[in-house]
Amino acid sequence: MKKFRVIFMGTPEFAVPCLAALYEHCDVIGVVTQPDKPRGRGQKLVPSPVKAWAEAHGLPVWQPKKIKEEAFTAFLEEQKPDLMVVVAFGQILSQRILDIPPYGCINVHGSLLPRYRGAAPMQWCVIDGEKKTGVTTMFMDAGLDTGDMLLKAEFPIGPDTTLEEVHDGLMELGAKVLIETLEALSAGTLKRIPQTGESNYAPMLTKETGHIHWAEPAQKIHDLVRGLDSWPGAYTFLGG
Repeated sequence: MKKFRVIFMGTPEFAVPCLAALYEHCDVIGVVTQPDKPRGRGQKLVPSPVKAWAEAHGLPVWQPKKIKEEAFTAFLEEQKPDLMVVVAFGQILSQRILDIPPYGCINVHGSLLPRYRGAAPMQWCVIDGEKKTGVTTMFMDAGLDTGDMLLKAEFPIGPDTTLEEVHDGLMELGAKVLIETLEALSAGTLKRIPQTGESNYAPMLTKETGHIHWAEPAQKIHDLVRGLDSWPGAYTFLGG
């Protein structure tokens, strides 16, 4: 496989196995992640899981507040990457950034596109009682998870499967599918598949998402609880 010069963009734990796989197979020239966030009682600044992994392996880390800012976009252009890989980064890329790498920008998305585009695909798959989900790699475009699909792999959802189990399963599956995608890209055998057919959107979770309404059918409540387990959790009220 060609040793692509790659810039990686990602933030949460979900993105770490993909970064680790790229580190093993490619030349990762830099890692872009969200700024450190205050956490806990003391509100100490805590690095993202991606930043922690990158620094432990000696990779340059860049944390722009807004990736679309002119100065940072120009900085990315100066790096001359062959390819960018984006996994749960948390900011939307401009068309100018998408146009930087000659091999394009590849995203690893935690659903079987075009179903469950958006910010919380794993949670909504379980909440909606789906029997399966999976991972899709795609070439990014200016839309929200609307780019041409590349490779897919499925992951079963059992009647009691929780979000945490789906998250951990897709986290490892995503890294495997990413490397298979890059191998096909290197070999010139990668096929682009336009997204057609029924699509839906998986919006960001809010506090209200987890509020149990007891008039709902038991199955729907069961799916809500496991779809928010272990984070952010479902809840109810008793006596105020």
